[in-house]
Amino acid sequence: MSCSMRIGGRAVAMGGEPFVIAEIGVNHDGSVAQARALVRAARDAGADAAKFQMFDAGMLLSRDAVLAAYQRESGARDPRELLRGLQLPVRALGELAEECIAIGIVPMVTVFSLPLFEHARGQAWSAFKTASPDLVNLPLLREASRMERPLVVSTGAATRDEVAQAARWLAPCGDLAFLQCTSSYPTADDRAAIGGMHELLAITGRPVGYSDHTAAVDAGGLAVAAGACILEKHLTHDRGAAGPDHAASLDPAQFAEYVRLARRAARMVGASRKELQDVERDVRRVSRQSLVAARGIPAGAFITAVDLCIKRPGTGICASRLDEVVGRRAVRAIEADRVLVDEDLGLRAEQRGECDTVRVARECSR
Repeated sequence: MSCSMRIGGRAVAMGGEPFVIAEIGVNHDGSVAQARALVRAARDAGADAAKFQMFDAGMLLSRDAVLAAYQRESGARDPRELLRGLQLPVRALGELAEECIAIGIVPMVTVFSLPLFEHARGQAWSAFKTASPDLVNLPLLREASRMERPLVVSTGAATRDEVAQAARWLAPCGDLAFLQCTSSYPTADDRAAIGGMHELLAITGRPVGYSDHTAAVDAGGLAVAAGACILEKHLTHDRGAAGPDHAASLDPAQFAEYVRLARRAARMVGASRKELQDVERDVRRVSRQSLVAARGIPAGAFITAVDLCIKRPGTGICASRLDEVVGRRAVRAIEADRVLVDEDLGLRAEQRGECDTVRVARECSR
């Protein structure tokens, strides 16, 4: 298992720059022209990828299918009628994938029914994604893994055991990631559950990210700060438009701000290790404290604790070496209120302590 992968030639890894997916989904309202416009809006907003949904209402819904509450609230009355009005022809979706590549954005698709994978296989999709409801759909996950392209798996409305089960099923996959998600549209702040990514990482050992259904522009940045290396967010032409997903989406200007905040968060989080940074060296030198002669110390005198105090700057023998210095002989006179340096004690360069900033820098680079 690996905590890194590649999508569309781009390296995606925990602690790295977030890979931002603009979920166009069904926000094209069934219009190919609107879908094209959203692809360009996604690229202009700074997204790395544009994602579509490939489905056929007849394949996906049985006669017993019902609407979710958020779909009813958007004005829908019949699930089949709703989806028929939002599906794009398979051929048109393939052309949209090619257009994504032409303008410099990674094309991704969620395939909802097994027979459609054969169509998707021959198209230019750089990566596939599975929707949260299909986390337990073994035949679909198997088929998605056989596409031999990167796969991103959403985990909304799933239990820990269901995530672990899917991770076992997909263990042979090379480029694979899992997204924390709350399947509620839009998701309230106190249900965003961004922290669930930590358990996803522990369960799967794969890159993790956040599929964001909140209405907030800063949730992506918060998710990145919590460890997300992939973000998925719905993009719409109009948040007030009729349709099931517009209310949980961002318009192009908001999406651009979403991307900006997410990338800023990545810069601020930085490396996942504690290290001495170059920008800290001057303050370290000036504000750390050294051993200082509390009174004049003659050459040849044995140094006692009474002879020493601790003051700035940190250019002398570090305060951490107090016990090492007490009892040593001064090889030359040391004036009162001057920092002690190793030469005062006749120490060779290789014996010098941590306040030697050159040596610290060398050790920190190892």
